[in-house]
Amino acid sequence: QVQLLDSGGGLVQPGGSLRLSCAASGFRLDFYNTGWFRQAPGKEREGVSCITAEDDTYYRDSVKGRFTISRDVAKNTVYLQMNGLEPDDTAVYYCAADLWGWGLSDTSYQYWGQGTQVTVSS
Repeated sequence: QVQLLDSGGGLVQPGGSLRLSCAASGFRLDFYNTGWFRQAPGKEREGVSCITAEDDTYYRDSVKGRFTISRDVAKNTVYLQMNGLEPDDTAVYYCAADLWGWGLSDTSYQYWGQGTQVTVSS
């Protein structure tokens, strides 16, 4: 059964860091393009970052220089390291994977995790 489990969210002060994990089961995540998305209350879901099966990476402008996406093939997991967190980063974060789709549009991805809450507040 194809499944994505995202985790690592929490409450952090502005300027702090979190590392989100997206662990896959039932398939090789490194064969897939993987994206991170977020949805804040009252807002549409937006793409944050993605890593292709070829390990090309992409970021939305507002997180460039602060967030880093990476993968650990042995653990079948993709990570999103988030540094310099700001209150505007508060949202539920989701990972998603697709064999063909890629980029920062949520319509490109077939498989989704359940989401993990990130709250940035003092």
